[in-house]
Amino acid sequence: MTGTRADAPLCPTCGQPASEALGGPEHDWECRNEACSEFGQPVRADEPPARRRFGPGNGSLVVKTYREGMAAKVGHDLVIEVTRWAATLDASGALELTADSRSLAVREGLGGVKPLTDGDRDEIRRNIDGKVLAGQPIAFRSSAVRMPDRPGRFSVDGELTMAGRTRPVSAQLELRDDGRVAGTITLTQSDWGIKPYRGLMGALKVRDEVEIVVDARYDA
Repeated sequence: MTGTRADAPLCPTCGQPASEALGGPEHDWECRNEACSEFGQPVRADEPPARRRFGPGNGSLVVKTYREGMAAKVGHDLVIEVTRWAATLDASGALELTADSRSLAVREGLGGVKPLTDGDRDEIRRNIDGKVLAGQPIAFRSSAVRMPDRPGRFSVDGELTMAGRTRPVSAQLELRDDGRVAGTITLTQSDWGIKPYRGLMGALKVRDEVEIVVDARYDA
């Protein structure tokens, strides 16, 4: 009977842990998932995982907002970090991401007459939680990912759920020479029913378009 150990490599086709081979010394591991097209075939001990995982430990997910309006000079362009998120990319190219909308933290406030205070940051976070995203989960699931054979730009298509609405999204990302996946995705808040912030009787506004900046390590 074959055995599956905690340190078993994953089959690159089905993503299931390999079992110790029945074939003797010719190879140490093989796929024993009968539903897999590679059933009974050898799996290298150093096979990279079929599903790669990303999160705050090996990447960053940042939202950038921009001010506009007659009183724009008194406001700030915000750099907001998503501190709790997770993404997976499997061998088939399927990409999934989830993020906790209550984990957004204001890291910078650029411009403005005065620098942001801790109180300002707390107020912005409360507005995001209560009026913008309402604590609802954020999720993305791809419908098509065209990964490059070598460093370069690639396309991702899918659906993004945010603020209780799901809308199609297309993005261009870049696989860099150092093994990082990076890119900036522009989203229009009103497409998800989000009303951009207005202050000072409409003289200070947050631009409808925001930027999502992704930077994560892709271990080949």
